Amino acid sequence: MGAENSKPSSDVSQHVFSSDTPVRFSNGLVDSLQKNTQTDSTRSKQQELQYQQRLTAELEKLREKEAQNLSDLSKTLHVEEPSEPTSLTDRLSDVTEKISDATSSSATLAEKRRQQDMSNSSVTKEIEALRKKLDARKKLEQADPQVNKAKDDVVACLRLHDRRPLDCWKEVEIFKKEVGRLERDFVEKTIR
Repeated sequence: MGAENSKPSSDVSQHVFSSDTPVRFSNGLVDSLQKNTQTDSTRSKQQELQYQQRLTAELEKLREKEAQNLSDLSKTLHVEEPSEPTSLTDRLSDVTEKISDATSSSATLAEKRRQQDMSNSSVTKEIEALRKKLDARKKLEQADPQVNKAKDDVVACLRLHDRRPLDCWKEVEIFKKEVGRLERDFVEKTIR
């Protein structure tokens, strides 16, 4: 564990590959490499400059887009001077409503316009149509009177013995039997 140093030694060992056959490059490649004055640092600087130029261009596009959005919002928020002086809270509510309209989706705007366009008569007609649909639905059967009586007995006992609810075990058992009877009747009806 402590036999070797934890830091690498300063002697860097190099491995040199040697070839049995001589390596030959074309004259065009050798000439282009000799004529190229770029080093690694100049190439990295050029690449960094290209990144910065692209980033600057993208930022300019975003700034123009945001400026356009701001001008659109300012047009929609342009509040006409009212003939009567209104309170500051009324103006604020108008401005916040216009801001929410400008930032919300077209579906919510359409729904909001539809709600504003509703008149009293159209609301009344819609309510009547909903009532008819509700009346047309199948009505649930009324609960069995014996089950209702057992439920009322349990509620009365629990109210009477609010500090000791375990004293109502008889009423709870009767209620369970009645519900079980109703369940059996329902299963028999559905099987037939």
